Amino acid sequence: MRVSFAGLTIDIEHPSPYTRDYCAAYLAPQGVSADFSVSVTPEEILREGEVTPETPLGYLETLALYRKICERALAYDTFLFHGSALTLDGEGVLFTAPSGTGKSTHASLWRQVFGERVTMVNDDKPLLAVKENGVTVSGTPWDGKHRLSTPVTAPLRAICFLRRRETNSIRPLSPRDALPALLRQSYRPQDPALVEKTLSLLTRLLTLVPCYLLSCNMDAEAARVACDGIFPRDPQT
Repeated sequence: MRVSFAGLTIDIEHPSPYTRDYCAAYLAPQGVSADFSVSVTPEEILREGEVTPETPLGYLETLALYRKICERALAYDTFLFHGSALTLDGEGVLFTAPSGTGKSTHASLWRQVFGERVTMVNDDKPLLAVKENGVTVSGTPWDGKHRLSTPVTAPLRAICFLRRRETNSIRPLSPRDALPALLRQSYRPQDPALVEKTLSLLTRLLTLVPCYLLSCNMDAEAARVACDGIFPRDPQT
């Protein structure tokens, strides 16, 4: 099976029917050659967790495969980041925070407030590609429990770190303050060389993409406050 996302084309060797269905929206077009291939062993699959009705063997296979893909993708200046990504009028915004803070809920507020101007890129594990002229965010099949993603790639305009508060506000974060949080939300391989590569990409990302601290509740106003901070409006319009 050959899949494409984040500018990469990947052969997945011997996928189960579960994995074929899981990746169906990301099948590569005919005639596109693969950048690399991945496969997993039964032992690698079982390292991802216990087989249960909620986490069947096929799902664990997808996790093991994505781990391999993300490690190979680092050679292409592309890495996995844990967050909820969307576009507004074609420009990407990534919301990140510890699990349970409300990333997906906040992204849903943007869809509620801004309607068709918003496209959901990936609700859980997008890929970020750090290029000379900017950073892009891409949808992947690994898109969270609600399976919200689109096979698109967009320029990344901003990264927002969420924290729950009663009132809504947004302020810029310095690269020095943002780096520890970025590290916590990035996939970190066990190989020290790959860890070093990830750190290098994050350092470059911070020179290209502004980061913000978004204090927010779960009211629709939170989306408007965040949007105004990231996309300041011309006072003449």
